[in-house]
Amino acid sequence: MVSKVLAFSLKNRLFIFVLFGLLIGLGIQSLRTLPVDAFPEISPTQVSIILRAPGMSAERVENQVTHPLETELLGIPQQSILRSTTKYGITSITLDFEEGTDIYWARQQVAEKLAAVQDQFPASIEGGMAPMSTPLSEMFMFTIENEALSLTEKRHLLDWVIRPALRTVEGVADVTNLGGKVRTFEFSPDPQKLAEARLSLTNIKTALDDANRVGNLGRVVIGSETFSARVSGRIVNLNDLKQLSVSNDQNQVYYLRQLGDVSISYLPRFGAITKDGKEAVEGLVVGLRGANAAAVVQSVQEKLTQLQPSLPQGTELNVFYNRKKLIDTAIESISTALMQSVVLVIGVLIFFLRNFRASILVSLSIPVAALMTFISLQLLGLSANLMSLGGLVIAIGMIVDSSVVLTEKIESQLTKNHKLPLLHIIFRSCQSVAPSVVTGTLVIILVFLPLLTLTGLEGKLFSPVALTIVIAITAALLIALTLVPALASLLIKPKQRNNPALAKMQRGYRRLLASASQHKSFVFLAFSSLFLLSILSFVMAGKTFMPTMDEGDIIVQLEKAPTVSLQESINLDKQVEKKLLQQVPEIEQIVARTGSDELGLDPMGLNETDVFMELKPRSEWRFDSKDALISAIREVVSEYPGMKINFTQPIQMRISEMLTGSTGAVSIKVFGDNISRLSEFANRIVVQAEKIKGSVDVQASVITGGEFIDIVPDMQKMAYYGVSKSQLTEFVASQLSGFTTDKAIEGRVRTPITIASLDSDSRYHALQTLRQMTLVTDTGNAIALAELATVTTSTGPAIIERENGNRYALITSNVENRDIVGFVEELETRVTENIQLDAGYFVEYGGEFENQARASANLLTVIPVALLLIVILLFSSLGSFSLTLMVLTNIPFALSGGAIALWISGAYMSVPASVGFIALMGVAILNGVVMISHFEQTKIHFKNLHELVYQGAVDRLRPVLITAVTAIFGLLPLLMAAGPGSEIQKPLAIVVIGGLVTATLATLILLPLLYLIAHRRTTHV
Repeated sequence: MVSKVLAFSLKNRLFIFVLFGLLIGLGIQSLRTLPVDAFPEISPTQVSIILRAPGMSAERVENQVTHPLETELLGIPQQSILRSTTKYGITSITLDFEEGTDIYWARQQVAEKLAAVQDQFPASIEGGMAPMSTPLSEMFMFTIENEALSLTEKRHLLDWVIRPALRTVEGVADVTNLGGKVRTFEFSPDPQKLAEARLSLTNIKTALDDANRVGNLGRVVIGSETFSARVSGRIVNLNDLKQLSVSNDQNQVYYLRQLGDVSISYLPRFGAITKDGKEAVEGLVVGLRGANAAAVVQSVQEKLTQLQPSLPQGTELNVFYNRKKLIDTAIESISTALMQSVVLVIGVLIFFLRNFRASILVSLSIPVAALMTFISLQLLGLSANLMSLGGLVIAIGMIVDSSVVLTEKIESQLTKNHKLPLLHIIFRSCQSVAPSVVTGTLVIILVFLPLLTLTGLEGKLFSPVALTIVIAITAALLIALTLVPALASLLIKPKQRNNPALAKMQRGYRRLLASASQHKSFVFLAFSSLFLLSILSFVMAGKTFMPTMDEGDIIVQLEKAPTVSLQESINLDKQVEKKLLQQVPEIEQIVARTGSDELGLDPMGLNETDVFMELKPRSEWRFDSKDALISAIREVVSEYPGMKINFTQPIQMRISEMLTGSTGAVSIKVFGDNISRLSEFANRIVVQAEKIKGSVDVQASVITGGEFIDIVPDMQKMAYYGVSKSQLTEFVASQLSGFTTDKAIEGRVRTPITIASLDSDSRYHALQTLRQMTLVTDTGNAIALAELATVTTSTGPAIIERENGNRYALITSNVENRDIVGFVEELETRVTENIQLDAGYFVEYGGEFENQARASANLLTVIPVALLLIVILLFSSLGSFSLTLMVLTNIPFALSGGAIALWISGAYMSVPASVGFIALMGVAILNGVVMISHFEQTKIHFKNLHELVYQGAVDRLRPVLITAVTAIFGLLPLLMAAGPGSEIQKPLAIVVIGGLVTATLATLILLPLLYLIAHRRTTHV
């Protein structure tokens, strides 16, 4: 088969050139249109439901909303995990489905279950499924800056001008508006005036509903034309509301302005945005699942530029988070590494081949294979990102391997002045080495196949790496068997060439090999010692899931007392922001988000704040590292007692929340039923965690400490006064927080009409004043609340978290200056030894530790299977089990160098490092095949075994060195890179570079000696 391909390529060279010309054109087009992002799509098929239950405590929300909905949702097939967070007035439920589940099918199933159980909810429940986005869909964030505008005006501008325009941008799922004050037309009833007019809130609501009722009445034909009759007269502006007439049962008519105060106000706030110590308004663009992030952000920026002239004079949009900035930086970093790799590899080829045309021929395989890879990525629906492009960088050295072996063989044969036709020489040269090249390429593909079996986050991150490598080296093999022979017939001419440097290198290598054969015991002892040292290095190296990528910006998460008011929380945030800007000049600006939006579509409480810090360029820092900067920030924030602190980054935070529902590197979950016992066990685990070296930002979720005012109606008295429970509830709500009754519509602007107390914040500051609240009945009687209900205080859970229907308490911790696996193992030992859990209570450890354990288990399962397939492939190629074992001997010594390099560098064993070890196996086997197969092919020409081995090894010195050195030089840019994403690629580069050194030594020294020993009894010496 291979011979036929070679023959076809040489006979039909014009066809091959045209075919690859078309592929190059398609590749360029694919490169231009390929979606670009910082990360591959790593989110699982996930559906979120967010429901708001105004005025309900966490326990009531759990009992009446969360529990019945979870019971229904647990019946959906193909789900992997169901998590919920329930707080005062809100519940957030997230379902993760098995890999490969269609998102539209999943959303349909969830919608059906939600509809089936919705009748069981209290009437006040609002909300539903969140938009079809992912935790990584937050692509663009900005604040509205204009000193002349109030918070209400800024929010109105965002709600009705900017948001509608941005939602028309392709790829935008939604635009979330945060902070400021949502404008309302508010009626603040005066209980005394209502009593005098003998009117209740029910009368007011009925009048509002009647005033806003419009509709078609039919058609009227006048002459030859038809007119549609309709009732108009909706409330449009504040004056309309003031002029609304309300009549009592005695047909006395009152204007709404006579019954209380009618004014412009704002909806009750459940959160706020602060910027640099002042309140602000923020817009957050959420992208659709699978959208091209770079294209979406670019379109959003263009739309905002179009909008700018229509905004009020002096208005500026301050962009403080732009995903494209990270994408551009990351892609630029990896693209620079890619170009540097190409240049270094070409330099290596020129040095070893000393034939400019041959070097150009081999080098052409790099861009052509890369363009063919881009075509494949587009066909597979993948994006160009850190991982896929990183896989291409890793593959650079492997891409040239096939072409190097064929070109080196062609060039060496042509220098011998054969009288045979040129095409015949090229065909015979390629035919002699092509089988080993095909075998080596298949081995590398088999080696990387285990990465395609990874699941979870590690699978989504590294499957693109493996897929890119497999595609690239497959393309390189096709190029080597078709384009290289065809081009070689035009570029490489029969000519005697001298390479003094190579000749000198070969003479030195021959002497070294002869000396090694005379001191076999010493050589075997040295390699055995190297292997033992690698085992020690592997044991001593720490283990972690993945290095943390530096996204550039920092988020500090603050958690205050669960009962803190919104205004107090905002005041504290302002103080922290001002102090940070004063004492940490590396911070460019700070935008903090406290609580959730007015719709409650976020589970954050009033006591929780995400402080987003945009940093200045590193050239302006006082510190050498980001860790030192974080320490300085931690020192400032720690001056404010009573707050829990956690450091993270925008994407890192969302990934952690997506995986475990928490934001720490390590999450510990204590499962059980009783809230008090869960809180107690969680606090005891915190004590143990804080004693462990490397633990920082250790905290337990505040699940107790919620304080509530219980209003218990006296049903007999309420019946006596003619007050229903809904009337009581509505009136109390109007006095404390207000409620929306309808909307005023003016054009596309919808303004809520609310009934609320004008001065509730200052009026009801004690239980006694609350008890004296005056309620007006339908008959106009004014009755104190204390006459109708008992008003007391109580405590209860502040937050209830559940997983697959079970309650749990969460403890999180970050880890500094040590490996996560070792940290968790020590913590697990401490918890087991020092904490005795009650029956029915148990602990689970998650976060990055869980991912690392799962990835290791998967690799340990599938790598042996891949090795077995490799053994079968090698045996079928070499025809000898002893030769197969000889080639496989390269593997442990390749891994030895990688382990030692990892230990010396201080890096941890991680998933990227595991990928490096897998790559090493492929290169080591390929070099072994090249060496051993050459011995077998040329042994017929030698009578002396030593001469066979010496000359054969010398002949293979150049291709083996080219393969190793090109791989090393191809990875050097990744080792030296410092941009975003380099943290992930660096462990891989360390392992491969270190392993290639020992693998090459094993190939050049150990394999020839093993061949000598294995064949000395069967070959004449």
